[in-house]
Amino acid sequence: TENIGILYGYGNGSFASLDLYSTGVGSIPQAVTTGDFNNDKKLDIAIVDSGTNRVVTLIKYDTGSFQKQITFSTGLGSAPNAVAVADLNNDGWLDFVAVNSGSGNVGVFLGLSNGTFSNQTIYSTGMRSFPVAISIVDLNNDSYLDMVVANFYTNNVGIFLGYGNGTFTNQTTFYTGYNSGPCGVVCGDFNNDSQLDIAVALQTSGQMGVFLGHGNGTFSPIVIYSIDSKAQPVSVATGDFNNDNRLDIVVSNFGLGSISIFYGNGDGTFSNLTNYTTGSNSQPACVVVSDLNNDAILDIAVANLGADNIGVFFGNMNHSFYDQITFSTGIGSAPTALAIEDFNNDNQLDIAFANYGSNYLGVLLQCINGTFFDPLTYSTGNNSQPYFLAVGDFNNDKRLDIVVANSNTDNIGMFFGYVNEGFLNAPAYSTGFSSQVTSIAVGDFNNDTRLDVVITNNATNNVKVIFGSGYGTFLYDITYSTGNASQPCSVSVADLNNDNRLDFVVANSGINTISIFLSNGTGTFSNQITYSTGVSSQPYSVVILDFNNDTRLDIAVASYGTSNIGVYFGYGNGSFMNQLIFSSGFNSHPFALAVGDIDNNNLTDIIATNNGYGNIDILMKTC
Repeated sequence: TENIGILYGYGNGSFASLDLYSTGVGSIPQAVTTGDFNNDKKLDIAIVDSGTNRVVTLIKYDTGSFQKQITFSTGLGSAPNAVAVADLNNDGWLDFVAVNSGSGNVGVFLGLSNGTFSNQTIYSTGMRSFPVAISIVDLNNDSYLDMVVANFYTNNVGIFLGYGNGTFTNQTTFYTGYNSGPCGVVCGDFNNDSQLDIAVALQTSGQMGVFLGHGNGTFSPIVIYSIDSKAQPVSVATGDFNNDNRLDIVVSNFGLGSISIFYGNGDGTFSNLTNYTTGSNSQPACVVVSDLNNDAILDIAVANLGADNIGVFFGNMNHSFYDQITFSTGIGSAPTALAIEDFNNDNQLDIAFANYGSNYLGVLLQCINGTFFDPLTYSTGNNSQPYFLAVGDFNNDKRLDIVVANSNTDNIGMFFGYVNEGFLNAPAYSTGFSSQVTSIAVGDFNNDTRLDVVITNNATNNVKVIFGSGYGTFLYDITYSTGNASQPCSVSVADLNNDNRLDFVVANSGINTISIFLSNGTGTFSNQITYSTGVSSQPYSVVILDFNNDTRLDIAVASYGTSNIGVYFGYGNGSFMNQLIFSSGFNSHPFALAVGDIDNNNLTDIIATNNGYGNIDILMKTC
């Protein structure tokens, strides 16, 4: 069914409804175990997936969830395709501005309290202007926020100077060039004169332009930097990518499937154009800059509309970027915008994105160091075509909210953040090609206080110890052979020789043995020691416990082929007596084992599931 289910207990023997968590398309969840893999005092879940040969971890987390969308009309035919957030009237409540491309205006929604808003106040950007992007900053140094808008059809940027009370002057425009098609806008001090300047992505002409500011809301004529006539730059962001204390500019090239970085000279000019591919037909629609992996080096994230993914370029110490790593947003999702913030208050930056094609808001919560859980999704409404988003705490509850521009339903959608614990899919770890993983157990095998796992690979005749990072992900593995045609199918973990190091036992159904691997204390293990389970026994399950109360661990095995339970009593040094056999009934075919004190006599009993009979069998310990 490609999922696992959790039944939460009420403590009285009854349970809540089944909660299902997907393990992925094509998965066959084979076995499951629990442990605190990220050291947050909450139990997580590890699953072995024989369908796609992976270990999948579900991390218990504050999921940074969002309530259902609340919408605010922007007017019939308004087609909002951008939105920005700021406190425009200095009342301590965040406001937002919708860029209405269809109606040629921007709409200001002032925050009232607790997430409610005034009706929009409209400011015209001009007839047939088709505004498509906005930036909110203080352009004239009066401590009041102003608005910069990119007007695609009229080839200009419009400036609305703020009065500090949520109202603005009429638009003043600055020409971007004939048939230039300004599509993205960002502000920064590019010439180190303490005055804000404007950078514009010019989609139609395949260029990037810079307006140097005078500090009073006026600007010098645009300076043009060419990219490529086929580039179609649609989004622009800024940051110091090479740590020279000069602002650089990055644009996403929709037509070329790339990003271009212009390195600043510190005087308002730019040089050393550098390009990085986002993939063939990727159509990067939005670019954002942030330090995603907490290494004090800026990274770049792009929304790849054509490739249905978010691409991340991690910055390196050489003042350049590694090749793009992608995170799927879903088939046909067509992401058009993204924002980077910490949505679940875990001090890791996350990524929110607007999926134009599939009509939902998605959130990639970061696991650690630039890895992400599978996305959480929230509907923006049928045929809404969300085009842009912005982030802020609109109801002052210390949790970030997200506002989305729904271009096809003429409204702005608000998603309020709230606390919700659940399980998130951490990045999966491969168990090897065609490995057919069948069993999993948990332990700290290298004594680093971080949980690791050991798995059995039935098809490749080995066990694999996979070492945990302590953040819910896995770092590397060591493989140990269980022998040709051994077909290992079960593993159990314990300290078998009393050296305070975890060892493990494996049931080998193909060669009728159990294998014992004793720890060397460094995360490595000695060569296997084997014990026969009997001719044609096909051992399918193994458990470890002290069955005879001598303080030494013993082993119990379910032998499917010979329909019995075998017990090996331990000497306490990692070696064991010969097997004692207990019949589970003719053709019972015991398949799985569990242990516990069923009759409350302080003696451990063994429970077996019998595939042949379709029942369970209990071996009661009486003395």
